[in-house]
Order: sequence, then C-alpha cells, then structure tokens
Amino acid sequence: MSVADGVTASEAATEPPPAVLYEVRDSGVAVLTFNRPERMNAWGGALASGFYSYIEQAEADPRVRVIVMTGRGRAFCAGADMGGLDTISATTVDSASKTDVSALVAGKHPYFLTQVSKPVIAAINGAVAGMGLSQALMADVRFAAAGAKFTTSFARRGLIAEYGISWILPRLVGWGIAVDLLLSGRTFLAEEAAELGLVKEVVAPEQLMERTLAYAEDIAANCAPSSMAIMKQQLYADAGLPMIETSNKAEKLMHESMTRTDFLEGITAFFEKRPPNFPPLAAQD
Repeated sequence: MSVADGVTASEAATEPPPAVLYEVRDSGVAVLTFNRPERMNAWGGALASGFYSYIEQAEADPRVRVIVMTGRGRAFCAGADMGGLDTISATTVDSASKTDVSALVAGKHPYFLTQVSKPVIAAINGAVAGMGLSQALMADVRFAAAGAKFTTSFARRGLIAEYGISWILPRLVGWGIAVDLLLSGRTFLAEEAAELGLVKEVVAPEQLMERTLAYAEDIAANCAPSSMAIMKQQLYADAGLPMIETSNKAEKLMHESMTRTDFLEGITAFFEKRPPNFPPLAAQD
C-alpha cells in the first residue's frame, strides 16, 4: 500500500478515469471534456458533479476568460444516465416515495450556465439529446461537427420539456420550430440545426475543436471580460422585460461602463492600432 495516498497499485490500476477532463490553456480558454464515451457521456453522477465543479472553478479563476465544453467519443451528451430498466423502475414508477429527479440529473439546473459571468461555448462533437441538448442550448454559442445528431427526445420517452428548454428553445429558433422539435422528438442533423439557428457553424469533425478554440481565443484576447459579463446578464435578464425597460437599464449600464478602465483601454488600443490588454474580471471585481 502506498504511504502517500493509501491506494494499492492494483487499486490505482483499476481506478476509472475522471468523468470530466479539465484544462486551462495559456490563451485564457478553459476546456471541459465529458469523458464517459462508453456511455455516450450520459448525464449524471460523477460526470454532472465534475462538470459543475469545474465550471465553478473556471468562473473563479482570473486566468480563464472563456469556457469551452465538449465531449469525447461519438456523443456530446446523449441525455440523462437512466441506468437500466430496473434502476428506472426502482426510482420512478414503482417507488412509493416522491421521485428524486435531481438524483438523475445532478443538483444544478442547466440555466446555471447562463448565470456564469464568462462566455460558455459548446463544441458539439457528436450525438446530443434530452438533458444533453438542454445543457448545450444554455451555452452562449454552439459549434457542431458535421453529421452530429440532435433530438429533444422527451415526447418519445414519456417525459416533458425539462429544465428550461421550453424557455430557451423558442428564443433560439422561434415558436413554430420549437413546437415541432419538442412535440415530435424527431432526430435532425447538425446541418439542419445550423439552418434553424441552434448552432453558429457546422465544422468537419476533425476541425471542430480547432475552429471552436480559434473563436474562443479571439474573444479571450480581444474582448473585455467586464463587457462580456454584463452583456450576458443583459441578454438573459432582459429576455422577459419590456423594450423600454431594457433600454433604460442599458443607458445606466452604459454610463457605468464608461467609468471603468476597460473603456479607456479599448478606445486607446483602437486608436493605437494594437490588441487591447484588458485586466481579468476578478481584478476588476
């Protein structure tokens, strides 16, 4: 037995790999990778808790300016990890107690991503369904690999539009298309997803991360963290407010932004024809 960690060599050899991989690049981009390819990165357990833990870590790290999320293997995330039929029966239909849905999908709701102050970009590498689609739609920007399969799937599993997808989906694609995708639960490809406005770009699978990282690194290098944080708040908070109220709020926020050093740096860099050097968000807080 190892004195350092109390784990035998045989135990270490059989220890499963981490459910989520995490890397902070020198460019200021944090990359989170779902790492359960054998289960098509199904949502739940260590994958869900690890994901939210790393999101919080990236949010608190002043080095991180943009967060990229992706999956390893054939899927981005194929929905909630429901286990086998016996597991589902034991926790739902045959249970006399109230169903603990949070045990299947983890404690936080997908809208948590909209509350993060830093941009979150999804690189959808493969199949995305159900809870996985809800997570991807709560990212701020989405890229997808050509041929990746999308589906809401809820209607075909006897479920409902879960965890805010009925709020975000119509805002991304419009009412009629949202009704179609939710009620039919049909499968559609990344190419149609781009036509509908669900993803920004469709990229060849082998180029997906290169393109996504290039986009993320451009934002990290050239956009003020304070501006991105406040605009995220505006986008998601103003979605349900009247236009006049959002305009009045924006006027106040604009005056505040002009008192920060980011404004002076942005203007100075523009006239000096050089890249801006914005301070980290945490330093300004």
